[in-house]
Amino acid sequence: MPRSSCTVRFPNSEFSPIALEPHQNLAEVLTVQNSPVLFGCRTGICGTCLVRVGGDIPPPDRDEREMLDILAAEFPQARLACQIDVTNDIALVAAKER
Repeated sequence: MPRSSCTVRFPNSEFSPIALEPHQNLAEVLTVQNSPVLFGCRTGICGTCLVRVGGDIPPPDRDEREMLDILAAEFPQARLACQIDVTNDIALVAAKER
């Protein structure tokens, strides 16, 4: 049975968890008012939304992997929040909080 919602948590921050529909775009939902994650281009080329992810999500596509190899090769849990396909509950920590 498919999930009806996924929860995005922000550990070690004052931000409350947010419920999303599976596959909903994080860049369309997260704002400076409801999360510590900042967005710039929202297309995966600027790296502003670099986060550390806890939870089970699909792997990055080739283009995102190329950016991650440049921006955070030493952090295997690093992802670009604007590119994450949310399919399960996850925890996000902004890269600046590493």
